[in-house]
Formats: sequence, C-alpha cells, structure tokens
Amino acid sequence: MKRIILLALAVVMTIGAQAQTPQAQAFPSFVEVNGVAEREVEPDRIYLTITINERESKGRITVEKQEQDMIVALRKLGIDTKEQLRVNDISSSRLKRTQAVTTKSYQLLLTEPTLVSEVIATLQEAGITAIGIEKATRSDIEQIRGEVRDEAMRNARATAQSLAAAIDQTIGKAFYINYYQSSQPAVFRMMKANVVMAESAADGAAPTVEQPEFRKIKLSATVQAKFVLE
Repeated sequence: MKRIILLALAVVMTIGAQAQTPQAQAFPSFVEVNGVAEREVEPDRIYLTITINERESKGRITVEKQEQDMIVALRKLGIDTKEQLRVNDISSSRLKRTQAVTTKSYQLLLTEPTLVSEVIATLQEAGITAIGIEKATRSDIEQIRGEVRDEAMRNARATAQSLAAAIDQTIGKAFYINYYQSSQPAVFRMMKANVVMAESAADGAAPTVEQPEFRKIKLSATVQAKFVLE
C-alpha cells in the first residue's frame, strides 16, 4: 500500500514538472510588469456631409445650380473643392408619376475645426441647409498610436528596473511582450444646419452658427512584459 502511495506521488510530481511553461523552464527567475501610456490630441480632420436636392426648392433650383453655388461659396472660404470635396451618393426618388427628385450627397474635408461654423453659415446663405458633422479624426493618428505604444513599453521597462533594483538585481532581455491599444474618437456635439439657424436670419440678416465643441481624441496603450532577472 505504501509503495502504491509513493508511486502516485511520483506521478503527480512528474505531471507538475511537465505542466511548467517553456518560458518558466528557460527563465526560472523573471519579473512580469505592465506599462501604461496615454495621450490626448486635437482633431485636425473634420468631415461634413452635405446633401442637396430639388425638393427643398420645390423644383425651382436644380441640383446642378445648387452644386455650383456650393462650390463658389466654399472657394470663397479658401477651400480647395477639387481636393476636399467629393460626391458620396446620387439618387433619384419619384414624388409623383411625372416628377422625379434628384438628391446628391457630398463629403467635405476640413483641416481646421474652426472652419466648421463658417462653412455651415456660408452654405446656409446659399440656401443649402442639410449639413451635418460625420466624424472628427487626426491625420497622423497611426504615428501617434505608435508613439504611445513605445512609451508604454519604456514605462514597463522602467518599472521592471525599479523592482529589480529594490532587491539588488538587474533585468536582462525581455522574453515576452504583449500590448493592447485603444482610442476614443473625438466627441463633438452633433449639429445640423437646418436646426441651428439664428433668429436674425428671419429678419434677412446673415445666419450665425454656433461653433461645435470638439473634445480631444484619447489614445492609450498597455504593455505586458516579462524580463529576465539577473
């Protein structure tokens, strides 16, 4: 009976040794740490959606004429319509058996958030009111993500060095690295031009539009790393 018990213990010890990970076997003494980094940046690419159709003018002004008026208005603000304006969609809907209404949708890229209110007010003056903010982002977002990730890795190494120094040791090479990244898009107050017309517009004055508030884009990275203790 005693022999059977000893044999069972030997089997358990063997299984336990086999259950060790290759990392633990290769590096029996190591430190595992996490490194975190965050950054907030201002958006520099604002996308607006602009929709024009014949319905708003009750068919009196064609889509082509509204498009020309829009381009002229945007160019007055210094916007390069060839580079920053593109057609999203063209559709046609039939109101009556003999009347079809054409709708055209555009995407406009602005590189300065402060231009948003100017663009909307200028287009309102031209009779175009179906305008909305689609999204806000950053032109160098991928580069910044990489910088935040690298900073998190440096923070992880610094923490490992500090822990090792506390026990009079140093760290060697990293034999395990894993990282997670996340980003919160720029938050803005949604705005459609046809609901922000100032009361002064009713008196024939130029419409004024409140500038939407854009919060910063938040980027974060977490690195999990294991360093050899020496």
